[in-house]
Amino acid sequence: MAELKRKCKLIKDILNNPKNVKFEDVDKLLKIFGYEVKQPRKGSSHFVYRKKGANPITVPYKRPFVKEIYIKQIIRILNLEEYYEEYCKE
Repeated sequence: MAELKRKCKLIKDILNNPKNVKFEDVDKLLKIFGYEVKQPRKGSSHFVYRKKGANPITVPYKRPFVKEIYIKQIIRILNLEEYYEEYCKE
């Protein structure tokens, strides 16, 4: 129950403010949804997240926040708006 609450809070924060999402939050979200991360090789800042049966998701490591275009792509791929409506609305 507490795990679902944390997951829902993270999703809500991302949906409400896609311009201010930290890389650590993206990493946490994708791992929650079953993606495994592959660290970049020398000279690259792009992390690749893979999940069996799904297209890979590439996210560049950027501080302080990941660019909004990548966050919107993740929202679309994971269907976060639908997920939030179905599992998180009280």
